[in-house]
Amino acid sequence: MTTTALDDVSTDDDRASAAGQPIGAGRGLALLLVITGLLGGLASWVITLDKFELLKDPNFKPACSLNPIISCGSVMQSKQAEVFDFPNPMAGLLGFAVVIAIGMALLAGARFRRWYWLGLNAGTLLASVFCMWLMTQSLYDINALCLWCTLTWCVTVLMFWYTTAHNVKHGILPAPRGLREAVVEFHWVVPVLWYGVIALLILTRWWSYWSSLL
Repeated sequence: MTTTALDDVSTDDDRASAAGQPIGAGRGLALLLVITGLLGGLASWVITLDKFELLKDPNFKPACSLNPIISCGSVMQSKQAEVFDFPNPMAGLLGFAVVIAIGMALLAGARFRRWYWLGLNAGTLLASVFCMWLMTQSLYDINALCLWCTLTWCVTVLMFWYTTAHNVKHGILPAPRGLREAVVEFHWVVPVLWYGVIALLILTRWWSYWSSLL
């Protein structure tokens, strides 16, 4: 399976990209941006509401605090939850709203110039790096896992990777022909491996606890 299913733009878009003209995206990629943006926005909204409740009542227990490991409250009360001196999910509300808007515009037939696609790629890259940093903090410093946070990690990975795949496929990001063909043909490998690593880290970090549940 190639990226055609997710990025079914015509060859005219490739010629437009080569000529420096605006380029669109397939319905699949547009829907992926909208859906992942909605999921990320939902997670950010729930975390923000719970954070406000915690500020009003330090004894408030979020619904996603299920056990000593899956404890959203512990994550929300950590210093890492306010890296920019305000709750992290508030930045997520803005960022995911932008992604939804871009996805909806693409569904409506919008076409963007190279700098715009590179900007989206850079934004999703920075978001992915930030999410992976938060993941390491959650696993090895806070020692607790937030399910809503995990959802944001997963959707951000998809946004970043498939934006990158689109840009490589259409020459927006220069790449050797072999790499370009590999990205097009095996686009699913990177997110599968990425999710696998996340799952493995979570599993091994608290293996003694998970095994006690068996």
